[in-house]
Amino acid sequence: MKRPFEEIVVQHGPTVLRVCRAVLARPDAEDAWSETFLAALRGYPDLADGANVEAWLVTIAHRKAIDVLRAQRRRATPVAEIGETSSTIGVWQPPEESLWAALGALPTKQRQAVAYHHVAGLQYAEVATIIGGSTEAARRAASDGIQALRRRYYSDELASPEGIHS
Repeated sequence: MKRPFEEIVVQHGPTVLRVCRAVLARPDAEDAWSETFLAALRGYPDLADGANVEAWLVTIAHRKAIDVLRAQRRRATPVAEIGETSSTIGVWQPPEESLWAALGALPTKQRQAVAYHHVAGLQYAEVATIIGGSTEAARRAASDGIQALRRRYYSDELASPEGIHS
């Protein structure tokens, strides 16, 4: 018997939001989070028993984030930036907005690999399935991304930040 969908949202909602936030800017990330759970709600009854729900949700979030990025490229005129708002679900936030900027500056595959492995906690095989390529390529992209973040964000400091592990 499947768990109620509301429990799935409560359990995995923060992870999905962190993944969306790592890939997209805040307003777009929150939209992608909502779209993820709307799509998941429709597909949840058909999900196989014993399926990895978190990986399934991160895959949906990845696709929704790609949709948002594609839509951004099609916009004819730039839009004014929406002010930051505080989340009420208590998700992890980096100590400074500059970490989000550093993450956003990574090449797409590195940013996605870091988000899906280090933020969402997925195995490299699952990351490879989501972003395409081999498990080793996903591991390399995540490693290169973390090294680039350390170089940019910590300016050659040797200590690794709390919450970012290689």
